[in-house]
Formats: sequence, structure tokens, C-alpha cells
Amino acid sequence: MSVWTSPPSLLKLAGQSLLRDEALAIAALEELPRELFPPLFTTAFFGRHSETLKAMVQAWPFPCLPLGVLMKEQQPHQETFWAVLDGLDGLLAQEVRPRRWKLQLLDLRKNTHQDFWTVWSGTKGSVCSLLDAEAAQPMRKKQKVGDLCTGTEQPLAPVEVLIDLALGEGAQDQLLTYLIEKVKQRKGLLQLCCRKLEIFAMPIHNIKMILNLVQLDSIKDLEVNCTWKLSTLGKFSPHLGQMSNLQRLLLSHVHMSSSMSLEEEEQNVAQFTSQFLKLHHLQELYLDSVSFLKGRLHQLLRCLKSPLETLSISNCQLSESDLTCLSQCPNISQLKELGLSGVNLTNTSPEPLQVLLERTSATLQDLDLDECGIMDAQFITILPTLGRCSQLTTFSFCGNPISMAVLESLLHYTVGLSKLSHVLYPAPLESYEDVRGTLHLGRLAHLHAKLKRMLHESGRPGMVWFSANPCPHCGDRTVYDPEPVLCPCFMPI
Repeated sequence: MSVWTSPPSLLKLAGQSLLRDEALAIAALEELPRELFPPLFTTAFFGRHSETLKAMVQAWPFPCLPLGVLMKEQQPHQETFWAVLDGLDGLLAQEVRPRRWKLQLLDLRKNTHQDFWTVWSGTKGSVCSLLDAEAAQPMRKKQKVGDLCTGTEQPLAPVEVLIDLALGEGAQDQLLTYLIEKVKQRKGLLQLCCRKLEIFAMPIHNIKMILNLVQLDSIKDLEVNCTWKLSTLGKFSPHLGQMSNLQRLLLSHVHMSSSMSLEEEEQNVAQFTSQFLKLHHLQELYLDSVSFLKGRLHQLLRCLKSPLETLSISNCQLSESDLTCLSQCPNISQLKELGLSGVNLTNTSPEPLQVLLERTSATLQDLDLDECGIMDAQFITILPTLGRCSQLTTFSFCGNPISMAVLESLLHYTVGLSKLSHVLYPAPLESYEDVRGTLHLGRLAHLHAKLKRMLHESGRPGMVWFSANPCPHCGDRTVYDPEPVLCPCFMPI
């Protein structure tokens, strides 16, 4: 039986025909309608017609060339990508702008402009929205339409290359290496921009070398997933301060060296926290396993320049004075997400947390208090305030030694929260067999069924409550929803 396949489009056939003679294809670019550029470019790109690609980049009639989408669809041949950069490099070597060329942005991100190539190929949607000459200029001020449409030669403006960077250990990606060399050669004319920057294990001097080539004010999302000494963070901090449009920051695993003096510690902490004075657009802040926070959280909080929407401080040591400062910080009253997972609250007063919840009760949507060591008495204190968090949708507090009576009180206080849909709770103390943390699944099933029955009787049968508890042997969680999903080492008695 034959399988029916769609015939190639006329545009694709025309492109294939034209590319059989690259010299003819290049010569035709001067008069080629701009609607034919995208389908011809894709054919040349996947067919590895390097010389045609170079020429097409130099005649590109749109403000943006979204190359990253094509690179996502198919792992590009190294020489094909080089051809695009060489075409751009050759263009920047000229003193004036060619008549048709309008390229201002080479976008190497793989998850943007998803429809550009399919629309122009005629396989999807309409081209109307893509005819806007200003549609893809995210970085610099818009040029006047008259400037873009005039047929006269113009002074050459910088071209931006937009890429999401992940700086990790091992040999640097060859494509990135080649791009960096081009940026170095054409510094000022070829500007390297980055929306999202991820830093993994890489020597700090290599990181600084790359960041010195990046337009740091283009970065909006920064993740530092390294194991850094505080001194390394101090060396990185000046670059952070230049990321003036940063909206999201994640910093993890910063530890202090025993050889560092207290004076050096203070200098490095001040160097880091002072950079927040320059981050006027920061909305999301995640701090995980950051060892210098205890007793110094106020230094960071007082430098915040805008209200946060997300604050997550996990696996850090905080003092009661830190929690008090946090509850009084003027820039946390509009929080939508709050996480204190792994912050030990066993020996602290519940009042700072109570004040914090009160101040965020009108906006808070997600609350994570996992592994905080919160006891019954502390939990009972914050329950009335928690019941006033009208926007709360998810609440997780696994790893806290809570009794069944307190769980029932929690249900009583939160059942009226119409937006609360998911509660992730610890197995109550009554469901353990011994002090080693061995779960009795029969007891847990009975207590879970009781909670489900109470939810149904309260008119909230759709609210999802499920239990997740760490195995005392391997640390993996045993989930009960409503049947147990056990970790591999669990051996029923």
C-alpha cells in the first residue's frame, strides 16, 4: 500500500531550482521579492549552501533573522552556522549599509519566533504581522520607518546577536567560540546580547572574559548554579550590578572559606548586596544554600529597589532577627510566591512568619514551608493568618512534625480559601511506627481517608491533599495520593 505524502510547495521547488546554480541565486538576490527570502534561506540553510547564505545575510530585508528556530529543528552543520556569521562579518567590514539590507538583530534563541519560517513558507497563518519592520527590535530604540524604507545608503549601525547562554564545564561549544571571536573582531559593531544567562562550573576568569563581551543590561534572567566561595562571588558581583534590567536571579551554593578573615567576609558580602541598589527591575529572587546570609539578610533586603513577586530562601541558616527584618521589609508586601524550604524554624518565634503572611495575604499564591521543622504550637499560631491568604493556590509544608489534630485545624482554616487547590502535607506524627521515621502505611491511609472525608463534608471535594514523606534510609519521598508510591528501598514489614 502506498503512503500519500504532501508534494513540495511551489516556493520550495523554486528555491531548489534556483540553488542548483549558486552564482545565479546570489545574483538574483538584488531583485528577489522579500517574500521569497525566508523560504529560499531555509532551503539554503538545510542544504548547506554556504556562499548563498553569506550573500543572503548581507541582503536580508527584515530587521530580524531568527536563526535559532532553524538550529532547533535540525542540528546545524558547523560550516553552515559559520557561513551566516561570515556573511554578517563581511557586511560589518563595509563602511556603508547596502541598499536593501535592514538586519538589526540575529536571534539565536531556539524558543522564539516559532512561526516566522512556517508563515513565510506559506504553510501556516498570515504574513501580515511579520511585515512590521519594527516587530523584532527588542534592544535598541526603534528606527523611524522612513529610515528603514529609504533606498539611499546609510551609515552602518551596530547589529545585535541575541542568544541564551549556558556557561558550563568542559570544552566550550565550538559555535559559541566562533561567535565570541567575531564579537571580539567587530567590537562595537557586533553586540552580543543575552536574555537568559546560566552559569555552571566554569573558572571565574573565563566567565568574566565572556561577560566582558556581553551587553549586560540585556540580561533579564540569571541563574548561578555553581559551588562558589564567597570570594568568587565578590569577583563576580560588579558584573551583576551592570545587569540593570535583571528581573530574575537565582544564586545557589555559596560557601565561606575558613581561611577568610571576618573583615574580608564583610567586604565581599557588602560587595554583593550593594549591587541590588542597581537592580531596579528585579521581581524574582531565589537564594539556595547561601551560607553567609545568617545575621546579614538585612544588608540585602535594604538594598532592594523594587517590590518582589517571588522570594525563595532555601537550605539557608537564618536568625530570628533575619526573619523579623524579612517580615518588615517594604518590598515583600506584594509577594506572589514565598519559599522558606529547608530554613530551620524550630527554635524561632512564629511571630515573624505570622507578620510576613499577614503582610502578603492579599497577593500570596504559592507558599513553601517544606523541611522547616515547624512544631504544632508554632503552626497553630500562624493558622488564622494563613486562613486569610485569599489568593493562595498551593501550600506545601512537608517534613514538619505535625499532628493529625493540627492537620484537621489547617483544613478548618483553609477550606474557605476558594483558590486553594493543592496542599502537600507531611504524614502526621500518628502515622509513624517508631522514632526512626518508619511509616505505617495503614495508619497513613486511614488518616488520609479521614481528611478526604472532611473535605467532602466541607463542600471542597475537589481540593487535592496528598502526603509526601522522606524515606529515613535514602531520603526519597514516599507519596500517598491516595495510594502509596514507595521509594525503591522501602521494605514492608
